[in-house]
Order: sequence, then C-alpha cells, then structure tokens
Amino acid sequence: MTAPLRIGNASGFYGDRFDALREMLTGGELDVVTGDYLAELTMLILGRDRLKDPAAGYARTFLRQLEECLGLAHERSVRIVTNAGGLNPAGLADAVRELAGRLGIPARVAHVEGDDLTTAFPGSLAAHAYLGGFGIAACLREGADVVVTGRVTDAALVTGPAAAHFGWRPEEYDRLAGAVVAGHVLECGAQATGGNYAFFTDHAPERLRRPGFPLAEIHEDGSSVITKHPGTGGVVDVGTVTAQLLYETGGARYAGPDVTARLDTVRLSQDGPDRVRVEGVRGEAPPPTLKAGLNRLGGFRNEMTFVLTGLDIERKAALVRQQMEDALDAAKARPAEVRWELVRTDRPDAPTEETAGALLRLVVRDPGQEAVGRALSGAAVELALASYPGFHLLAPPGKGAPYGVFEAARVPQDAVAHLAVLHDGRRVPVPPAPGARALEDVPEPPLPDPPPPGPTRRAPLGLVAGARSGDKGGDANVGVWARGEDAWRWLAHELTADRFRELIPESRGLPVTRHVLPRLRALNFVVEGLLGEGVAAQHRFDPQAKALGEWLRSRHLDIPEALL
Repeated sequence: MTAPLRIGNASGFYGDRFDALREMLTGGELDVVTGDYLAELTMLILGRDRLKDPAAGYARTFLRQLEECLGLAHERSVRIVTNAGGLNPAGLADAVRELAGRLGIPARVAHVEGDDLTTAFPGSLAAHAYLGGFGIAACLREGADVVVTGRVTDAALVTGPAAAHFGWRPEEYDRLAGAVVAGHVLECGAQATGGNYAFFTDHAPERLRRPGFPLAEIHEDGSSVITKHPGTGGVVDVGTVTAQLLYETGGARYAGPDVTARLDTVRLSQDGPDRVRVEGVRGEAPPPTLKAGLNRLGGFRNEMTFVLTGLDIERKAALVRQQMEDALDAAKARPAEVRWELVRTDRPDAPTEETAGALLRLVVRDPGQEAVGRALSGAAVELALASYPGFHLLAPPGKGAPYGVFEAARVPQDAVAHLAVLHDGRRVPVPPAPGARALEDVPEPPLPDPPPPGPTRRAPLGLVAGARSGDKGGDANVGVWARGEDAWRWLAHELTADRFRELIPESRGLPVTRHVLPRLRALNFVVEGLLGEGVAAQHRFDPQAKALGEWLRSRHLDIPEALL
C-alpha cells in the first residue's frame, strides 16, 4: 500500500509568520511544503506594485524565506509548491532560479500560467481565473523541486501534489474531493491549529501562544489526517478542523476547477492527540465554468474619526456632523458617498479618559481625489477651536487614498489556456476537466428532532456554539457549529435565517442564505452584499467580516438550561 503523502503549510497569507517555512522544514518529516500568499486584497496590492514596476507582481517575502530555506528543502528532499507568483509567476520562477544558482543549489524550478485574463476584462487592474491542481501535478511529475503558480484555488496547492504522487486521474472525483477538503483545512495556516479559535479558552494559554503550522497525511483513497509537527504549539482537534472547514465556504457543494467537493459528506473524528481523521468525502464533476477574480481601482476614499468625550455625546456628534455637512456642501465638489457612524465606546463615570470617549467616524468616497482630499481634511482641522468641547481627532487627516473593488465572474473552462511550464522550458497544455456538472444547491437535509421543552435562560450563543467568519468579495460567510448532539438539536431549529437577521441587524434587508451540514453539526450563513464592493473598498468597520462570527456568538438568546 502506498505510504501517505505528508503535505505541510507554511503560509496562510502574504505577511504570515516569516519563520514558518524553516519551522516546517526542520520540525519533522515532510514530502511537500506549500505556501498560500494570495487573497482578493493581495491581488490588488500586487497589481498596484506592477503598475510601478512591470517586473514586480509577486510576493517578494517568499524569495527572502527561500534564501534561508532552499538548501534545507534540498537536503531533506522536500518539494515546495506556492502561489507566491501572484501576477507574475514566470518572473518569480526566474528569480528562484537565479537564487538557486547563486546559492549553488541544483533546484529544478517550474511554474504554472494561463490564469491572467486582464486583457479580456477592460478596465480591470488584475483579472485572473482560479486554476486547478493539474498544472502543478504536471510540473511535479516531470521532476520539479519548486513549483510557482499565479492564481490557483487555495486547495490546488494540495490537490496538485496529491494527484502527482498517487497518479490520480482527472475523473477520480472522490479522491480529488478528499484532497480539496484537506487543502482547504491547511490553506489558512495556524487557523487549523488553534489560531482564531472560538473556544480558545478551553486550552492553556501557553499552548496557543505560538501555534504550529498544520500538515496533512493524505492517503491514496483521498482520506487524510490533519496534524502538526511534534512539540509545536497549538492544538488540532475536531473543533479546530471544523472551524477551518466552514471558513469562507457556502453550501454543501464546494466547487472548484477540478472537482466539486460535497461538504455534507465529510466525516471528522479524533485520531489521537493533535490528529483529526478526515474521510468519507464525495466528489462530483466541477462546474463548466471557472471563477475569475476581477480587481479594479474604484476611486478615492478618506476617513476621519472624531473623539467625543464625557457628557452629551449625541449632541456633540450632531453638532460636528452638521458643521462638516455644511463644509461638504460648500466645497467645490461634494464627495459622491458620505458615511457617518457613531460608535458608543463611552461609559458613565469612567475611570479613564479613553473609556469616557465615543468615536464618530466619517468615511467619504469619490471617483476623483480632489473631493476627498485635503479640502475635506482641512475642513475638519478648521473646526478644532470652533466645535464641540473636547474636540480632537483620532489621527491627523490626510489626503485621499485610492481604494479597490473586487468582483467575481465566471468564464468557460476551455477559454483559459492553463499551462505547465516545466523546469526544462517545455510548455505543456493542461486540458480542462473531462466532465462538467452545473452547480445547484443541495436540498436541505432533514433536521434532527428538537430538544424536549424545558427551562431556558437568557445567555450568549457562544456558550454553546462556535463560529468562524470571513469574506468572499462583497459577501460575508458565518459558519456556526455545535460541539455536541444535544446542542446541535437546539441550534438547528433555533438559528434560522430570520433569527440570524434579528441578531445581526446589519443583515436585515440583505439576502441571508442558511446551509445545513448535519455531519459537521453546523450551519453556514451567507450574507450577500454586507461587505459592499469587497475588502479593498473598506465598506464597513470590519471590512473582511473576520469578527462577525464573534459578534454573533456574543448575542443573547433563550438557551435551554440543560445546555448551559
């Protein structure tokens, strides 16, 4: 029987822990180490970098990490697969070759391209299709030691090495789906090992001070065990894996370019300390189209925060707001969008000045920089001696800054020229998936029997349920799960889409879809439009909805006393 393939992750985003690559290479046995550097916001940042320098467009941090670690990977025969190529995978591949030559390391470097669709979408700064894992697999099968990609799905960094190692064919959907689930758990690094975990208080603080990065032992049938190197910090249990599995997903069908993984078939079980077995995953043919991410410059924005202290907070806010509105009306060009938000962080009889203060936030946006620039910030400064008592700003005002907009599109699979560029220069076309299945929602499964009637107590949802939330373009996702069967029976009936809207007032008036995943004892909520035009537009206080789940957990409901 073929030994499992050990794939570790050393980066969950551009800016993650610099030493993680070395830690993964020296901490234990690995066959492949991956690094995920790309997010919707990162593609915009790299696009702006490339406007200044056509040779840029990739994650330069990766090169610095590799300078320390390429020799280690070579000594230990660990292959490296990363999407750090961003907008310029060929450029990064050349830079890695130059680095390997300078260090005297015989590394064979390949890359994957074909994701760039910018010319097909006029007006976009960067438009890229999400490619699958078979380009990566082609590079590895031909002997590459380092594979650099641009925009691939995060899970492709795992499905590609697994397909290459086990010789999986494109139509082996169940096996590919198992690898997709493992890849999705690994992709955000320490989020699978106790980072950002709802029930972090269950564990000793020293365990979570520096979580190790995760790895997956992938088997030939597509099942896997999620774990981490021995002696590293953090924790891997069914809860931490469930949390990451729900992160930034939607319904039961999790679609990708190689396969649609059925999240409603995933079975998780504890397989020992810091080991979680993932099995039973079923896969279906992928949709006939690929997702494409479109980034463009949306205009310019500015932000100012007025600090209101002590008494008469509402009247102070009304005064300065009217003064600023008068200034905006009198300006040469009023900003196209003006948003005010009063955040009541103040307390009565506060023991410190900070706790006596509230924050009044003004955000303006406009297609042109002039309307949101120094004329606006100057108007705020001019009020310094002529407004409410205690007037001051949280930070000095500045000129307007550009902001980005993210949009998702779909393109036919065969419209994308997916290419594996091998270490010897050969360019190998990667065909689209051999089959296709239109994506549609799974009928809602039957709910468990509700718990018997009994006394209840008003208490926070988070006492009985965990949550993790995130962004997908302008939509927010909140996954909520119960840790026991009794809590699940209550949660499945209590936390409806309507109840979600009650608890999260921002979602009222927006489409909220609830997806039920009984095997995970979980509900996944998708709130359309909550984040406006995406994270780069900074539409709300928490622009990526990272804390939305924790806000939901803090809301109070009538919970059966038997669960508390």
